[in-house]
Amino acid sequence: MEDQTLSVTFWGVRGGYPKPGPGTNEFGGNTTCLEIRAGSHLIIVDAGTGIIGLGEKLLAQRQADGKPIVATILFTHTHHDHTHGFPFFAPAYRGSSVLHIFGPKLLHQDLEDVLANAMLPPLYPVRLDEMSAMRVIRNVSENEMITCDASDAAPQVCNAYRQQEVCAPWQVRVRIMRSYAHPQGVFIYRIELGDRKLVVATDVEGYAGGDRRLIQFARGADLLIHDAEYTPQEYLGTPVKQGWGHSTWEMAVEVAEAAEVKRLALTHHSVYHDDAFMKDMERQVQARFPAAVMAREGMTLDVA
Repeated sequence: MEDQTLSVTFWGVRGGYPKPGPGTNEFGGNTTCLEIRAGSHLIIVDAGTGIIGLGEKLLAQRQADGKPIVATILFTHTHHDHTHGFPFFAPAYRGSSVLHIFGPKLLHQDLEDVLANAMLPPLYPVRLDEMSAMRVIRNVSENEMITCDASDAAPQVCNAYRQQEVCAPWQVRVRIMRSYAHPQGVFIYRIELGDRKLVVATDVEGYAGGDRRLIQFARGADLLIHDAEYTPQEYLGTPVKQGWGHSTWEMAVEVAEAAEVKRLALTHHSVYHDDAFMKDMERQVQARFPAAVMAREGMTLDVA
């Protein structure tokens, strides 16, 4: 029987820049990175500094079981806090590793070019093309869908509107929505396995009446992971955060309620929010939406 596990582990939950120190020990200080286990497939969303610890864990597993590291990496966008851990992702320097990398083409610049430019001397001593892993890097659009079959075959990209809806129960499907509620745009991903759905919506900002496109995209999801960088007071404070491309926790809850999702995990925490602040914020969120949690570094949630 094929593995039907669908789970997510948070390796980085912070936005902007890393925030290590005693004030962030409980929630974590690394920037955005998610490890998603979908059946036999490893899917990584974003490569903030959280991906460094994930890479070390994967190498330890590789040493223990002897299996090569094969991963699909999805970039939501290429702002620094979602990419600056990638040059330090240790599996990328192992010749046995296979990395299938997908993301948006923003401002007419290919994803591969963006990653390569961030590693050019004198910014970094190793170029992207000097990484030893086999890398397949491809732009995708919201008209496309990524599928992963049960075998070790590479992920396939197909037209999302022409793909048959009847799929094998073990096939992993990644659907894409492009949001414009962040400077230059951002991808939102819906990862499906069987009848279970996980939606990752970081770096998004709410609209009056709720983000109707996102609500429809996330409808009925078992777990919605949503940006919640600001409190309502911060959003309207000085300086005003409107238009900065991030949500308040109230915006996230509004989407979760309208989309009738089962659970909500809030992420992309502000660097100005320490553990005490985050715990108080979590209490406010749960008073409104009891099936919500503030994401913590190292937290694993099963999607069921």
